[in-house]
Amino acid sequence: MIRRLWAWHRGPAHRRRGPLHARAVIGLSSASVTSLANKTLFISGASRGIGLAIGLRAARDGANVVIAAKTTEPHPKLPGTIYSAAQEIEAAGGKALAVVCDIRSEEAVDEAVTKAVEHFGGIDILVNNASAISLTGTLSTPMKRYDLMHQINARGTYLCSQKCVPHLRKAANPHVLNLSPPLSMKPKWFGGHVAYTMAKYGMSMCVLGMAEEFRSDGIAFNALWPRTAIATAAVQMLGGDPMVRHSRTAEIMADAAWEILVKPARECTGNFFVDEDVLRQSGVADFRKYAVDPEVEPMVDFFLD
Repeated sequence: MIRRLWAWHRGPAHRRRGPLHARAVIGLSSASVTSLANKTLFISGASRGIGLAIGLRAARDGANVVIAAKTTEPHPKLPGTIYSAAQEIEAAGGKALAVVCDIRSEEAVDEAVTKAVEHFGGIDILVNNASAISLTGTLSTPMKRYDLMHQINARGTYLCSQKCVPHLRKAANPHVLNLSPPLSMKPKWFGGHVAYTMAKYGMSMCVLGMAEEFRSDGIAFNALWPRTAIATAAVQMLGGDPMVRHSRTAEIMADAAWEILVKPARECTGNFFVDEDVLRQSGVADFRKYAVDPEVEPMVDFFLD
């Protein structure tokens, strides 16, 4: 598996650019507000990794963060629960609400959204972060795994968006941010793991369609994807310590997400952002602070040219 992953990372991260990414940077040109203070973020899968990092970045502004995830008991191989995440959010300066939520269940999402609105008075931002991954070919992907990826990635994103939109319509600057890749019909993004690509592209198609559907409501729908591998539990399981060493920390995604979420929603929608491009436009020139190991070149994430 690690050999296959290395084959996808063909060269230094800073050399990769594409037309969708250029379009995304243009989408960030408008003036922004400067804080997420008092904003309420509903983040799926926020008990660890990128979802938690985004919540912590918002908490530093004094935001309210709804941690909607399944993990209530410590996992033997994965860090964090919804309760430990809530403690971290509050320690960072925000307010937290830990909600047990399996986004495959319409009833569970309904209940989680209702609790969020009752507790904080509304929802300003939805981050569709929860995801399942299996980089396997057609003959090696059991239908149980196929269903899991599609139920969490594509259907879960659609479901959370559907339940949050009525509340986002009432918000002053409503955003939906899906952690999904730029859309590309190149066969190489499908051949090695067609089921996973279909599921992740389902999230991206939600951006494409919902940005247009809710444009008149002023709700922004955007996607964010990393330029490089990110040191998460999933990367650890896929490639072990060697791959983690060639990764960046989740803070780069959190900082990029913040830059997007403070933008005027009516002027920043329908974009497929890449973290490094977003931060370069905001003035970041040195990305070594995000490196797990500043002495090695981070691997370019697949789904990017």
